[in-house]
Amino acid sequence: MNNYRIITLRERPELVAIAAEWFHSKWGVPAEAYLECMKAYLSGKTEYGWYICLYDESIVAGLGVIENDFHDRKDLTPNVCAVYAEEEHRKKGLAGNLLNKVVDDMRNKGVTPLYLVTDHIGFYEKYGFVYKENRPDTGGEDSRIYYKQL
Repeated sequence: MNNYRIITLRERPELVAIAAEWFHSKWGVPAEAYLECMKAYLSGKTEYGWYICLYDESIVAGLGVIENDFHDRKDLTPNVCAVYAEEEHRKKGLAGNLLNKVVDDMRNKGVTPLYLVTDHIGFYEKYGFVYKENRPDTGGEDSRIYYKQL
């Protein structure tokens, strides 16, 4: 992890447009939607944050914490979202380190529990997330909802 650094966007607000475009390129959600959430975080309107992993000065992994991640259970909030690591940087613990950073930050802010929506089985359990239920996402696809008490 020598050349890797995990930071929040509050630490490097000049990267907000680059980060929004990076997340957009991974998930297809409009960059403007990411920008809106990121600006709310940077302005202090929310403590739900955005975390990126830099390799030298390039974004190679990231995730966010938002109110709702495209599911109909509005009571299950906040949600870890947009977890992604570039393929050539996988299997180095980046996503796990990002998750641990988010858990620590949210715990320190008194935010609990955390939820997330995924189709992965086995990965998030390693970091203490527990399967809650299946729900259709906004596109009608079945997704797994996990939570973690902090």
